[in-house]
Amino acid sequence: MGQSTQWWKNSVVYQIYPRSFNDSNGDGIGDLEGIIEKLDYLVELGIDVIWLSPIYKSPNDDNGYDISDYQDIMTEFGDLETWDRLITTMHEKGLKLVMDLVVNHTSDEHFWFQEAKKSKDNPYRDFYIWRPPNEEGKEPNNWLSFFSGSAWEYHEPTGEYYLHLFTKKQPDLNWENPEVRHKVYEMMRWWLDRGVDGFRMDVINLISKVEGLPDAPVTKPDDEFQWGSDYFANGPRFMEFMQEMKEEVLDHYDILTVGETGFVTPEEGKQFTNEDSGVLSMLFQFQHMDVDAQPGGQMGKWEEKDWKLTELKEIMSKWQVELFNKGWNSLYLENHDQPRSVSRFGDDGEYHAESAKMLATWLHMMQGTPYVYQGQEIGMTNVHFPSIDDYEDVEIRNLWQDMVVEKGHDPDKILKAIHEKGRDNARTPMQWDSSENAGFTSGTPWLKVNPNYDQINVEKERENPNSIFHYYKKLIALRKEHEVIVNGDHNLIWPEDEEVYAYKREHEGETLVVVTNWTGETIERPWPEDVSFDGASVMIHNYSGAPDASKEGITLRPYEAVVYHQK
Repeated sequence: MGQSTQWWKNSVVYQIYPRSFNDSNGDGIGDLEGIIEKLDYLVELGIDVIWLSPIYKSPNDDNGYDISDYQDIMTEFGDLETWDRLITTMHEKGLKLVMDLVVNHTSDEHFWFQEAKKSKDNPYRDFYIWRPPNEEGKEPNNWLSFFSGSAWEYHEPTGEYYLHLFTKKQPDLNWENPEVRHKVYEMMRWWLDRGVDGFRMDVINLISKVEGLPDAPVTKPDDEFQWGSDYFANGPRFMEFMQEMKEEVLDHYDILTVGETGFVTPEEGKQFTNEDSGVLSMLFQFQHMDVDAQPGGQMGKWEEKDWKLTELKEIMSKWQVELFNKGWNSLYLENHDQPRSVSRFGDDGEYHAESAKMLATWLHMMQGTPYVYQGQEIGMTNVHFPSIDDYEDVEIRNLWQDMVVEKGHDPDKILKAIHEKGRDNARTPMQWDSSENAGFTSGTPWLKVNPNYDQINVEKERENPNSIFHYYKKLIALRKEHEVIVNGDHNLIWPEDEEVYAYKREHEGETLVVVTNWTGETIERPWPEDVSFDGASVMIHNYSGAPDASKEGITLRPYEAVVYHQK
C-alpha cells in the first residue's frame, strides 16, 4: 500500500448501526432511507467515511451478523436500489462508505448451510466445520462459545456436530476449503465494483483454526466448557489466507480495510498493518476495552474489575509507540458491541459534557484513524432498563439464561453487569430531538429509547455552541489542518500518574502537548523539565479559559482537557 492509497490516514470514520439510526417509514426499525435523510448532518459534523454495520439479508439472530445472503439487503432496511441511491448520494457529498464483511461465519439459513446439512456428501458440506461426537458421544471438544454454552451444535440427521463460535445460528465457515475462499473473494469484488470504499472485517482473525481443534485448557474447573481462543484466534494460516485475499481482491482497489482482531498483540498488529508487507490498512485491538474486565475469556467482561489509569496508559502508549511508522492504529472508545464511553470512563452525571469532551480530546489527538460511534458525538449514555425483558441482545439473553436461570446467580448482580457492559447500551435508538421516541421513529421502536433523550439529543446539541457536538466538529476539523495530529510521534508525560493522562507529539517542528484530567477533582501538577511552552497557543480546550502554560505547573479542573500547540 503506497502513499496514494493512504487517504484513510487523514480520515475520520462514523459508525452507523442502521437498526437504531433513523427510521423513515414508522415501522420502528432504522433503514437506508433514514440514513439518506441524515447525510447532511454527518457532512456538518465533518466526517469522511461511514462504516455501516451489516445490512445484508439476515434472520437477525445476532442483529445482522448472521447473514443469509451476502448480495442482498435486509427487507427491513430497504433494497439494493435504495442502497445504490445511498452510495451515490454519499459520493456526491464527498463521503465514502465502508461495509461490514462478516465471513468467519454465515447464518444457518444461508443457502450454503441449507445444502451442507442435507448429507455428508453434499458439495457444500465442507463449506463448514463438522466433526463426529467424541468417544463419550458428546461435543468434539470443550470450547466455549462467545455467547455462552458450547461452541458446537449437534445435527441429528447427519450424526455430526458443527462449529459455531457465536450463536448456534452462526455456523463457522471452513476457510481451509479453497472454494469457500473463492466465493468470499467473488462476493467482495461484487460489492467493490458496485462502489464500496472498503470493508470492516468482522472477527477476521478467527478464520484460521488450529489443526485438530484440540481441547482448551481447563481454567474454570466448575464449568463444562472452556475458553479456547489460543486455538481459533490468529491461527496458523491467518496471514496466508489474508495475503491471498489481498492478492485476489484488496490490491486491485483503493480502499480502507480494518480488521476486528481480538486477542492481538502490538507485534501482530505491526505484521497485519505494515504498509509494505501487511494485509490490512488498520485494525481494532481490544486491550484497552478489556482494562476493566476480569481476565479469563469472554465471561470476564461481565465481572467488575478495578483498574488504574496507568494500565490504560501502558496499553495505549504501547500501541502508539510500537506501530509508529510500522503500522496504523484505529482509535475508538465505542462501537455497537461496547457500552457508552462517557458512562464507562467519564461521568454521565455532574460532569457529563466535560468528561465526554475530555475523552474525545484524549482519543482524537493520538495517531491513528478515529472512529465516532453514532450518538457518541452528543454524549449518549448507558441505559439502565429495569427488567431483562427490556433487552433484545442475544449475548445479554444468553448470559441471563446461563447465569441466572441455569446457575442461580443473583439476578440483581447480573442486571447490574448488563447495565454496565451490555451491548444494548450502544443500540438504543439515536436521540435526534425531544419529541416522542427521540425523533427516531413515528412508530414503536424495536428497542426502547434511553429515557434521557429529552436532555441529550442532536437538536439541543446543535443549538448550543459549547456542546459536545460542536466540540467534536472542532476536533475533526483540527485533524485536517495539522499534520502533527496525523503523523506525530507519541511520548507520555507523567507515566506513573493515576489521575492525569498527558502526552506529547512532535512532527517536523510542530509540537502538541495533550493534558487530560480523568477525575472529578481539581488537580495541580508541576511541569517536568523536558516540557517547554515557549510560543505555545491553545489548540482546543473543554472549559472556558485555558490553564496558563507559561507557569511552572498546571491546575486542572474536573475532567479538564487542554491541547497546547507550538510551531
